[in-house]
Order: sequence, then C-alpha cells, then structure tokens
Amino acid sequence: MTRVLLHNDKTDNMAAKLRARCPGAQIETCNTYAELPDKIRTFRPDAVYTVRFAGTPAYPRAALFGDDGPAWIANGGAGTDHFGSWDTSRVTVTNAAGVAADMMAEYVMGGFLNFTLDVPGLQADKTARRWQIRTVRPLKSQTLLIVGLGHTGRAIASRAKAFGMHVLGTRAHPQDMLNVDEVHPSDALPSLMGRADFIAVSTPLTQHTQGLIGRSAFARIKPGAILADVSRGGVVDQAAMYAALQDGSLAAAIVDVFETEPLPTDNPLWDLENVILSPHCSSVYDGWEEASFDLFLTNLEHWIAARPLMNVVNPDRGY
Repeated sequence: MTRVLLHNDKTDNMAAKLRARCPGAQIETCNTYAELPDKIRTFRPDAVYTVRFAGTPAYPRAALFGDDGPAWIANGGAGTDHFGSWDTSRVTVTNAAGVAADMMAEYVMGGFLNFTLDVPGLQADKTARRWQIRTVRPLKSQTLLIVGLGHTGRAIASRAKAFGMHVLGTRAHPQDMLNVDEVHPSDALPSLMGRADFIAVSTPLTQHTQGLIGRSAFARIKPGAILADVSRGGVVDQAAMYAALQDGSLAAAIVDVFETEPLPTDNPLWDLENVILSPHCSSVYDGWEEASFDLFLTNLEHWIAARPLMNVVNPDRGY
C-alpha cells in the first residue's frame, strides 16, 4: 500500500479527492511547517505532495530529504530552488511546471500593454479630468527576448506571436520551437540584450542563473526596453535593474519576484512610477491549486503502476 503525505495549509479537499482517485493509498495530512518532521518520522511516507504555503524561511527541507524522507517529493509549484540540491539516486522530485504557464504569460503581456498603451498616463489624465491626446505604442514588429523557454516561456512566445512580435529566446539546449523565430544558447544572452525591445525573464533560479541579468547585461540593453520578470528572485540583480530604471536605459519593469520576499518597505523600487510590483502572484489564479493537485494525482497513478513520472526535476538544471 502506497503511503502518501499531503503537506499544505488546507488538505481536506485534497485528501477526499485522493481517496476517490486512488482508494488503495494510505493517506496522512500535515498543515504546518513545524509538524512535518515528526509526521515524516512516524508515518514514513513513500510520497509527499508539498506546497511552500508559508514562504521559504523555515521551510522544512531537512525533514523531506533526511533519512526518513520519502522516495518521491511532488512540489506543488514550479520552482524548486527552496529544495537546494538532492541525491537523485535516493529521491525523485517532480514539480507542477506548466500549470500556471498560461496565466503567467497573460501577466507578462498585460504588463507590457500597461506601458505601451500608457495606462498610467491615461489614468492620471482621467483623475485630473484632463483631455490630452497620448501616443500608444504597438507591439507588432517589436522584438521580444524570452530568457528561458520552458513552459512559461513558450506560453509567452505564443501570445507574443499573436501580437505580431519577433521572438528571440534562450535555452540550455537550443532547438527549433513553435512561435520562436530564433532560439539561442544561454551563453548568447549578452549579444541578444541590445536587440530586444521587450525582455521576459522566465528561467529557474540555479547556480548558473543567479544574477544572470546583472550590471553587464543592463549595460548592453536597448535604450527604452521594457522588462518583465516572472522567474525567481535572484535571477535579475535588483540593484542593477534599479540603476537602469533610474538612468532611463530601462524604460519600465514588471516585477513579480524579488531577492527578499516580502519586498522590504524601504526598498527604493516602491517609489518608481515606471515599475509594476506584484507579490509573487503571477501564477495565482482561481483553480491553480486544483490543477497542480490533479497533475500530482495523475503522477501518483503512474507511481503506483510503476510508470515513468512526469515533470521530473534535474537538480543541476533546476527544472
């Protein structure tokens, strides 16, 4: 009998759904970070479905990857940087990559449109009851650079092509991809920065991507470019981005992830009018948790039937 531990702040509906889908599984739940070590030690689960529901600080990584930990850890989100590294010969880690890709792509395009349509200026004119003609900027024929062509990057590319944009993208192992005009290796990024009118950062946080978009990258940026970051805090160097926004080389930014979350109230990014800040919520929509858990249940059926799992994460790549 497969032992499954559900680790989230709300697990009642999940447990009921799991029982209906996999009636032979033995199920336990845990709704806090603090109680997880004892639960793992006493229950000895084969598989754990876990959500980072209370943030990264105090996340009980050691319990999951310790001697009593499960053989399979199913991460309820896409990013696994809070797991650090792990021994793939002892534990398999899967994620929910793709579950929120469409929503995150809409977030990115919506952020771009906010600035190209000058929504802030229009809103200011409305507040002032001022009739003033403003010039809007088309996305058609503009060049978009997507840093990271995973599920989210590909979803962004699809929407960008619908607007008639020219799409560049980077990935570790380049290959032709639908909706992407040019696919380049990751190390080609510096030469691509100066070609992009818009930049979407959607790559995982790994030892290779930490600080990837830093001062040297911003020094090469096309003047007037707009950047959207839906990756992980630390991929984009916030201090370098702030400097580029201040000197005008970067026209605007849409930022959903930060090096420190919550973003400290004294961070200067709060004061910039050409920045949209959101609290790491570009992937949060009605139904995302259900979609993530449905993916886990399908994978659990694979696990029980000894079939290959979907979305297995390579810790060296971060995806």
